[in-house]
Amino acid sequence: MRIVIAPDSFKGSMSSVEAAKAIAAGFLAVDPSVECILVPMADGGEGTVDAMLLSSGGEKVECEVEDPLGRSITAYYGWFEQKKVAVIEIATASGLPLLKPHEYDPLRASTYGTGQLIQDALSRGAAQIIIGLGGSATIDGGTGCLQALGIRFYDRAGKEIRRVGGQLSEIATIDRSQLDTRLHNTTLTIASDVTNPLLGNEGSVHVFGRQKGVRTEQLAAFESGMAYYARLVEQEMQVDYANHPGSGAAGGFGFGLLAFCNCQLESGFALVAQVADLEAKIQGAQLVISGEGSIDSQSLFGKVPVGVGLLAKKHGVVALGFAGKIGINIESLQETGISLVLPIVDQPMDLAAAMEQGPSLIQRASERFYRTYSLGASK
Repeated sequence: MRIVIAPDSFKGSMSSVEAAKAIAAGFLAVDPSVECILVPMADGGEGTVDAMLLSSGGEKVECEVEDPLGRSITAYYGWFEQKKVAVIEIATASGLPLLKPHEYDPLRASTYGTGQLIQDALSRGAAQIIIGLGGSATIDGGTGCLQALGIRFYDRAGKEIRRVGGQLSEIATIDRSQLDTRLHNTTLTIASDVTNPLLGNEGSVHVFGRQKGVRTEQLAAFESGMAYYARLVEQEMQVDYANHPGSGAAGGFGFGLLAFCNCQLESGFALVAQVADLEAKIQGAQLVISGEGSIDSQSLFGKVPVGVGLLAKKHGVVALGFAGKIGINIESLQETGISLVLPIVDQPMDLAAAMEQGPSLIQRASERFYRTYSLGASK
């Protein structure tokens, strides 16, 4: 029996790696001879690197970089030597989890550390660098990362701005002459399922600003600064990326990379699946298992279980999903290849308890399912 286990994270409870291992433990408790192929999934946000490393056997590369506030930390990225591919997630160097809530400072927070990770990958000879955008503490339009890659930003007095952060309206001129030339020989790919534009009510400031520490009364000023920056970049590059889908991701990081680094923006799920060879692993399997914290009608819009289900359906393999919460009207999920959605909670409990017990709950759920499945298969 060959089972592919490809869940997303159960946010706030367990990573996709933890979920995949727990699901496998449940199956193996029933039948130790089962072959469990673990392919933990992600969409470009937190956990992307760890998921790819577990499923594809890459190497974790550690680097000393700056955190969002300029303090020295050790961050890491995934390196796949054979393909010369680096996988970087912004959260490891420039993410909210690196700060305590009282440290959130959108005026100072910078993506410089992520740029340092890109520099290290370039030094290794990366042919492709995949950058997962999710969980950033920043709203700097990617200026910090661009500074690490050689671009210089100057104020109206001609003085270089060392850490732009959220003070985008202070930029007067942009100097691209020292942009790292190794970027010309490297494919930069943004992994994100966020399609928000840079500006407006659905943009980087209004949608993501508050979670990074922007107060309600500051939204207008941050939006004005971002709009000013967009106009300046348009004048410099003669191209307008402000309305490009995904330009608003990670506090405008997507915009900065699209404008200056000739990036491609692709579905985070699709990229993770590609690097992990998910489709090849599904072929020949008897079951495919996915899951995430909540499976509902919104899961149809690019969520991991649906992506997994579609690949399983393509190859005629039965797929099911585990969920902490199941929404109503999910019948349409069957069209995507998800034949069954099962809850992991097995007794009355509040949300906090369920999230704390996530790994044990999903292990027991997979064990219950496989015992039932085995009974049916034996007839």
